[in-house]
Amino acid sequence: MTDNPEITMLGTGNAMVTKCYNTCFSIKTGKGYFLVDAGGGNGILSQLEKAEIDSEQIRGMFVTHGHTDHILGAIWIIRIMAMLASQGKLKEPFIIYCHNEVKQMLDIFCQLTLKNKHLDTFGKEIIIQTVRDGEKAICCDIDFTFFDIHSTKKKQFGFRATLPDRQTLACLGDEPYNEKCRKFVEGCDWMMHEAFCLYADKDKFQPYEKHHSTALDAAKAAESLKIKNLIIYHTEDSDLAHRKVNYTAEASIAFKGHIFVPDDMETITI
Repeated sequence: MTDNPEITMLGTGNAMVTKCYNTCFSIKTGKGYFLVDAGGGNGILSQLEKAEIDSEQIRGMFVTHGHTDHILGAIWIIRIMAMLASQGKLKEPFIIYCHNEVKQMLDIFCQLTLKNKHLDTFGKEIIIQTVRDGEKAICCDIDFTFFDIHSTKKKQFGFRATLPDRQTLACLGDEPYNEKCRKFVEGCDWMMHEAFCLYADKDKFQPYEKHHSTALDAAKAAESLKIKNLIIYHTEDSDLAHRKVNYTAEASIAFKGHIFVPDDMETITI
């Protein structure tokens, strides 16, 4: 595997998209893949196949929160890992990091839907590990600090990651930046920020009523935080053919750094 960290966007859309997959992604290092969320169903299996990600190379996972478009695909990842574990193919325990409410949901889902032979791997080969605000972990040679994003809806965590090449990456989940998170985000080399739609389309899509933001809002936050590279995701899917150009143009109004508006399956070398 390459030593250059890469992000592959397995999905870039919000909860109700039909023309792309729900937002989730992998981080690749020389040690393997780390997944962040898995979308809303077994479509994650197709996305992994398209990205040519070997499930045996996935070392860990983080689930940001319990909304359907983030957590339900995680059950399929757990099922894959449990199958590998029961076949003796896991090189090390597979750890799913999440906050306590997500763990409760995953425990219930798995108990209700997985076979006993797969459940037998839990606590040994498969570990669902709760993390608290400010808690740290290491996976794939990435140093993670998980933090509460202070969601206005359902409890949700993001993370700050220090990559093997010492670059820093902040993932803010799927809600707007909250000033309470500044110490985790400010000055990062990379920031991933949701943008439900363009500011120009706010009356049409009503992002603020849904506790989301626009491309312009994401850009303003990135500029104020002295971010170098901004990745915009978790968008609507009404005009995917022009999304990259339009979102980049709007974000450029407020942000002077590099702007990335990836499509599904697009890989960004960081």
